[in-house]
Amino acid sequence: MTVTLWDHPLSPYAQKVKIALREKGVPFDTAVPGGIGVGGAAGDFLAANPRAEVPALLHDGTAIFDSTIILEYIEDYWPDPALLPATPADRARVRMIEEVVDTHLEAVNWGLSELRWFRRAEGPLGESLATKAAEQIRGYHAWLERALGDRPWFNGDSFGWGDLSVVPYLNGSAGHGVPPAPGSKLADWLARANDRPSVRDTVADAAATASTGGMGDVAKLLEQGLFKREYRDHRLEWMVKSGGLEVVTQGLARGNIRFSPDLT
Repeated sequence: MTVTLWDHPLSPYAQKVKIALREKGVPFDTAVPGGIGVGGAAGDFLAANPRAEVPALLHDGTAIFDSTIILEYIEDYWPDPALLPATPADRARVRMIEEVVDTHLEAVNWGLSELRWFRRAEGPLGESLATKAAEQIRGYHAWLERALGDRPWFNGDSFGWGDLSVVPYLNGSAGHGVPPAPGSKLADWLARANDRPSVRDTVADAAATASTGGMGDVAKLLEQGLFKREYRDHRLEWMVKSGGLEVVTQGLARGNIRFSPDLT
């Protein structure tokens, strides 16, 4: 049995999958695709995921893309230990939590990356976008704390799908200087989640990439036309509705923004 994950250690979507595989005790290899971010993705990676984004999973000749679909595949193929709760209601509950953080909180974290790594907007516009992002993140923290309630884990009595879906995004927000409020239930949950070996090893992967300049001077590469940012779906919506339409139009004019690959 061979399991290969097309990955970038800083991708929260890929982090979800790595945590799941580690919780299941499934050995896997990782590969960082070439050409990602410059429109040059090709070969086995593009064959595995026509959207040219991580993660994509290769398992004994089967290729799966989209982090949620990959999690479903992992749960189907390696059912023990179960990551989904037992009841249909609880399964729906944690899947809805995953949907919110995947498509809402991720977009806010991504927006802060656009400001801080890619320097898309500086001065008053950058300050305005950063302030709105921090306010929005705190709103999602409040929503997540309500969703956690009195449970020890988002999944219920044990760590699982709901937890591995949330932890990459809360760590991402904390990395941007907006952690859960000290002493809150959410902060306590995050500390316990980060103590799990599956999460600790995944965070270490990201830290190693960051410490070795994994992103490089992407703002400079962007200006030189050597790097493009892919704007799609919830990320584009966040930037526009938060007041960053100018960021999008300038990026289009400079040719350093691209949209999803054309599959036709």
